[in-house]
Parts: sequence; C-alpha cells; structure tokens
Amino acid sequence: MSRRLPWFFLLLLSLWLAACYGLRFAFMEDGQWVGVCAEAAEAADRWECQLRSGLGLMIHWRLLAWAALVSAVLGFFAPGRVGKVLAAIGLFLALPALVLYTASLAVFALVIAALRLIRAPRVTV
Repeated sequence: MSRRLPWFFLLLLSLWLAACYGLRFAFMEDGQWVGVCAEAAEAADRWECQLRSGLGLMIHWRLLAWAALVSAVLGFFAPGRVGKVLAAIGLFLALPALVLYTASLAVFALVIAALRLIRAPRVTV
C-alpha cells in the first residue's frame, strides 16, 4: 500500500463528511425548503421537494444505516482486499447515516468498518 493512500482516504472522508453536513443543514433543515415543499401545489412539481421527500423516507426506513451495517459486517468477515473495499463502502455509507438522524445503527457500522480498515494483515508462515 502506498504511504499517501491513508492520507488521501482521510481527506476524502473529511470532504464526504462536510458534504453530508451541508446536505443536512442546507437542504433538509433549511426553513426555505420546508416552506417551499410544504405547499401542496408546488411540491409535486419541484424535483428538489421530491428529492427531499425521498431522503426523508430513506431516513425514516433507516436505509443508509442498514446498508452501512450490512456492508461493514460483510467487510469485517471477508478476507483481503474485498473486505477492505466493503468496509470502506460501509464507512462511507455510515457517515451520512450518522449525520442524517440514524445514529443508533450507523455508529455500529462505523466502528465495525473502522476496525476492519485498521486491522493488521494476516501473516502466513
């Protein structure tokens, strides 16, 4: 593994976290969007309101958190590079789940994925 890869991964992870918080505070909790999407006549025509509604349903059904948890657990038990990729996917899915109100499941996915990513490779003798 390259020496720069962990730094690149941390940079990408922090940018993804900033984007998730931007989505939460600028789109999901902003009073402007709540007002626009609350009006029944306009809400059906605007793609922003449909996207906001879809995100709300994903939050309600905890889809991001379950996907992160499944991916992290599969990554934890999968050997080699496949396990690391699945754990990284679980980590990237757990961050928006944490930010978007489903922290109860997403925190377990985050911990399991992080443990898999920092696990030392097995040495065969």
